Amino acid sequence: MKKIVECVPNFSEGRNKETIDAITDAIGQTQDCRVLDVDSGHATNRTVYTFVGSPDAVLEGALNAARVARQKIDMRTHQGEHHRMGALDVCPFIPVAGVTMEECVEISRAFGRRAAAELGIPIYLYEASATLDYRKKLPQIREGQYEGIKDRIRTKAWQPDFGPGEFIPEWGATVTGARSFLIAYNVNLLSTPNQAHRIALNLREDGRGPAEPGRLKAVKGMGWYVDDYNLAQVTVNLENYHITPPHMLFEEVKKDAKKLKVAVTGSEIVGVVPLEALLMAAAYYIERENLFVLEEDQKVRLAIERLGLNSVAPFNPKEKIIEYIIAEEKKEPLAGLTVRQFIEQVASRSSAPGGGSVSAAIAAMGSGLGSMVAKLTLGVRKFEALDSRMRELVPPLHTAANALISMIDADTHAFIDYVEALRLPEDTPAQKEQKREKLQQGLKKAIDVPLTTMTLADAAWEAMAGVARYGNIASRSDVEVGAKALETGIWGAYKNVLINMADITDQPFKKKTLKRAEDINTRAGHQCKKVLEILETRKE
Repeated sequence: MKKIVECVPNFSEGRNKETIDAITDAIGQTQDCRVLDVDSGHATNRTVYTFVGSPDAVLEGALNAARVARQKIDMRTHQGEHHRMGALDVCPFIPVAGVTMEECVEISRAFGRRAAAELGIPIYLYEASATLDYRKKLPQIREGQYEGIKDRIRTKAWQPDFGPGEFIPEWGATVTGARSFLIAYNVNLLSTPNQAHRIALNLREDGRGPAEPGRLKAVKGMGWYVDDYNLAQVTVNLENYHITPPHMLFEEVKKDAKKLKVAVTGSEIVGVVPLEALLMAAAYYIERENLFVLEEDQKVRLAIERLGLNSVAPFNPKEKIIEYIIAEEKKEPLAGLTVRQFIEQVASRSSAPGGGSVSAAIAAMGSGLGSMVAKLTLGVRKFEALDSRMRELVPPLHTAANALISMIDADTHAFIDYVEALRLPEDTPAQKEQKREKLQQGLKKAIDVPLTTMTLADAAWEAMAGVARYGNIASRSDVEVGAKALETGIWGAYKNVLINMADITDQPFKKKTLKRAEDINTRAGHQCKKVLEILETRKE
């Protein structure tokens, strides 16, 4: 999975367009950074930037933005309604996809170290990055605001985590850290604002006070009336959607609204949302309603419909889901060919695509045939009694077929690192050693690709046997062809593992990898034979 980190720096400038644009450009011109939103407020005199990218990219983007702020923002003249402590007031890093909280903690600390050293500014750590419990939360650190930090920063208890322990008048101080993704979420009600607020008090973590906490953790919220929509809303910040996801909040609002005889008319997500949050909602409704939905886009659509996310404004997944916003066009030059074109490429006077890509294609078609037969059995009135069984058999075959398609191109690209290593100089002993290491790394990568093909295909056998036993017998030959194709694809990938293993010098790796590949290949022979025997003995 591609690693995606979100960064939401808040700068104490919301009026000077030149400065706001300069910071935007500094972020946007950083390689692999994507600016999603720039929200400036004149009254607050504050601008909140939202951008995403790889871990390294967001670190550089945040540093580039801080450099501009150091030159252009002077806190000695700053006035605004929002609480603030520094020119770059707070700079959180948030895991979105393929990244752990621990990784974001390291990014925030790297940012703090580098910004403090280069710009000569004090940096405090907060949330998951905090080193001291009494200054873990932003309000604790920002107490007294810019005016208060002048004296506090000189005390032992409030020495910054990075940078000088002294007041920098033109800058103030900055807070950075790692936190969970915050989802701004509103549930729409045909009610009064008082009723909406009553529900919010029931649900938000703080509730009505220490003696009467709310039902949901990691939720801050209130009720209000939105004139533009002509309805009330329970408006919340979901501070950790893994603890309280949007669908849980939505369902709890519906429960309380029903007691008050109030209509719920959908909801809205303000800003952007991680894909995972919507897939969690889809999984909830699929299980609750006993639905059968396979494709990601259909799951997203289900979540949109069940949560009523189109109720006040169109919810376009490509504009609202972070992963879709920054998605790069999938580059699969081989898998994207027609069947004729692919075969012509294989038959051409070129070493690529070769046996590895062909093996992946054959294995994909094998599991695809099993998936096809299971889907042709599912939902047919004649086989209604088998629906629950087919629902279990379809997903692993469907998943294997789609995953194996990607391996067609992966195999062709497997030798890129190895070929590049061949070009490295070897004039000195150090260069020779570096080249040797790079060649070995390239070979291991070339081995990992066909081994992954074998592993993906191997995961389909149990479901393939289930289809042979219970699937529509009229499609018997399709299952037979599927089983043989799956076996052949695994065997072909196995041969690619063997041929690339010859020059590997890492004996423990060699022994372990060969054992794993041999086991999968042997199992493929047994499983294929099992599937064919099941079909031979079936009566109907």
